[in-house]
Amino acid sequence: MQLELRGITKRFGPLVANDHIDLTVEPGEIHALLGENGAGKSTLMNVLYGIYDADEGEILLDGKPQHFRSAGDAVAAGIGMVHQHFMLVPVFTVAESVALGYEPTNKLGIISAKKAAAKVKEVSDRFGFQLDPDAYIEDLPVGVQQRVEIVKALSRDAEILVLDEPTAVLTPQETDELMEIMKQLAASGTSIIFITHKLREVQAVADKITVIRRGKVVGQASPTSTQAELATMMVGRPVMLKVDKDEPTLGEVALSIEGISMLAENGSTVLDDVNLDVRKGEIVAVAGVQGNGQTELAEVILGLSTPEQGRVMLEGKDLAKQSVSKRLGKGLGFIPEDRSTDGVVASFSIAENLILDQFRDEPFSSSGVFLHPKQVNENADKLVEEFDIRITHIADPISTLSGGNAQKLVVAREMSKKLSLLVASQPTRGVDVGSIEFIHQRIVEVRDSGVPVLVISSELDEVVALADRIVVMYRGGIIGIVPADTPRSVLGLMMAGVPMAEAFEQENLPVPEGASDGKGSSHE
Repeated sequence: MQLELRGITKRFGPLVANDHIDLTVEPGEIHALLGENGAGKSTLMNVLYGIYDADEGEILLDGKPQHFRSAGDAVAAGIGMVHQHFMLVPVFTVAESVALGYEPTNKLGIISAKKAAAKVKEVSDRFGFQLDPDAYIEDLPVGVQQRVEIVKALSRDAEILVLDEPTAVLTPQETDELMEIMKQLAASGTSIIFITHKLREVQAVADKITVIRRGKVVGQASPTSTQAELATMMVGRPVMLKVDKDEPTLGEVALSIEGISMLAENGSTVLDDVNLDVRKGEIVAVAGVQGNGQTELAEVILGLSTPEQGRVMLEGKDLAKQSVSKRLGKGLGFIPEDRSTDGVVASFSIAENLILDQFRDEPFSSSGVFLHPKQVNENADKLVEEFDIRITHIADPISTLSGGNAQKLVVAREMSKKLSLLVASQPTRGVDVGSIEFIHQRIVEVRDSGVPVLVISSELDEVVALADRIVVMYRGGIIGIVPADTPRSVLGLMMAGVPMAEAFEQENLPVPEGASDGKGSSHE
């Protein structure tokens, strides 16, 4: 089925999110959609999926105009969408999750679990997904959960499949498997719109590339285009894709994590005897598929969670009895993985969000009671310019910013403080390639100023680019601490749970000097 978008325009007040966008996707084509944050990619897909009504333009399927008033209309027309954050119910089985909202029934009108399971098996077998209809979602690896989402769309006869940042939570091996699945789907005639910011993946799988910048289509590119060419089209200027950094100048140990263990509310282990030192002037990057204890480790360091055992030492002092505000007041900078929940207050202005943990301090306040608007606004103007945060006015609520600009605001606030430690959790999540370049440069500048930096990221490219040492976490524990030049294939195996020594052995490589299994056993 051919998809054609003609002159799609979508406005939100004075903001033109989509400006007369034309896009054609042929049957069996993998069409990549590239663009900066706030460029209008998600808005365009929400128009296609019936979530938004376009102010101008039309959608055509096989040359016939369509009028989608809901996502249900789009699904009925053969359009499926796999969102970046999966829409699955953890306690449901695969069959129940796939059938949800479209439950098959028997002759008596009763929901038929047998029919639901048969549908999953039929679609799964057709594409070699190997899904167990009776498996529970909460027991499945993230990569398999994504296959469930794809099967859910295909079981509703989707001929056009939108994949929104589909590799964000996958290991390198799972990403490779997804690429093969996409190629299989395209070969069977399914059209795929592939939204991603990972240029390497676009080159690997796309048949055609459309680049959107500030709501407009600025051109199309071939997968043979270089990453530098694609990045320049996206941003409108040359972009440095590699992090420019010198060898670190190491100081003394500043952050020491000693034997941290913690249980979840249900009694399961989320941190398992974690031991880690970070020196002044180095970046230690924590790699791992999301959900393996990285979030909890960051929360323990900040003081949001209390471990069952172990301690966190910063510059020789135990942080156990210090509140979150005291830790922040002592120079702990924290970039949270979920900016909307933990990084900003949606109803506050841009200027107010830039002093969230400093509003009691001079020069923004007198005696922690009365704010000084002039100083608050001057601080906002300075940081907005320095960090290139694209806004209309500093008095606007932060909810008016795109996700990428909201992330830059959080980065600006945390890096503008006098730091004793920077913990950056998913620092470039949902951020375009131009902003990634900028944020990475600022993180390296923090390191070069002598501050210890702990980066937690599920983006392996980011880990490899920034790290002076790499820590790999799996199921709450450290499975290995390895040099920054460790091959991606080895890191991928460790992220999937293969012990460090075995991962190197599988790749026919010696274990490098200084590598450690995270339990005190090192290879010198």
